[in-house]
Amino acid sequence: MPDDIKTMKLYSAVERINTELEAQGLGDDVPLTVAQLTPYDQLHYFGTDAVDEAIAACGIDADARVLDIGSGFGGPARYLADTTGAHVDAVELQADMNAAASSLTRRCGLDDRVTHRQGDILQTNLEPAAYQTAVSWLALYHIPNRATLFPRIGAALRPGGMLFVEDLYCRAPLSAEEDEMMRTMLFSNTLPTQSDYVSEVATGGFTEITFLDMTETWAGFTRDRRDAFRDGRDHYVARHGQATYEALDAFYDCIAGLLTTGHVGGVKLTARRG
Repeated sequence: MPDDIKTMKLYSAVERINTELEAQGLGDDVPLTVAQLTPYDQLHYFGTDAVDEAIAACGIDADARVLDIGSGFGGPARYLADTTGAHVDAVELQADMNAAASSLTRRCGLDDRVTHRQGDILQTNLEPAAYQTAVSWLALYHIPNRATLFPRIGAALRPGGMLFVEDLYCRAPLSAEEDEMMRTMLFSNTLPTQSDYVSEVATGGFTEITFLDMTETWAGFTRDRRDAFRDGRDHYVARHGQATYEALDAFYDCIAGLLTTGHVGGVKLTARRG
């Protein structure tokens, strides 16, 4: 599975963050700030604004221990730790992204508050009732065997602990072409309906489940992102090469199209561990 997930082009060319930093004179082991990284290390929608929403919704503070599932380049984990003082365990499936995240966290001086763990969340050893909060941004739809996912998350949370998720779901039946794009371009393994999603979360012992449809908002964001990316084509190609530009352009165009049809939906979900 770690190799297959690279069919999603957002996860390829991991070195592009370092390329951007080097172009600003921030190569190798030059210390970094979280703010210097936020233009590049937030792979979800609306950047740190989305992380601020999680902080507010879950009451994350310096006393919290947070589980970040599918942590990517580590952007949300670093921002959480830097903003609130919380300790974050960031679990990422892909070894190259996890290694890049660990290096960036060290350069930010946050490795005492962010622990990067490479592995599959369905197999990673999670200490029971160790976390006040679990968060995930646009990662859970990659995960198969969801019957075991939410019970594992629930068991890792303390009673009363909060879950905050942004994810994709099935809003209306997909065409054959859309289904193929989801499987190949977005590496989708699970795309439940709203009712199925809520039922899955409930199996983890969660109550007070809120399901906020974000489809229209995310469709607008992804269209604007694609268009801005295309406006900057010459600059991007000069810095990263034609192949990387074309791969990311295809991905940005794909997700914008899927969300715009409204068959693939976006959700912001919160729930409390009973």
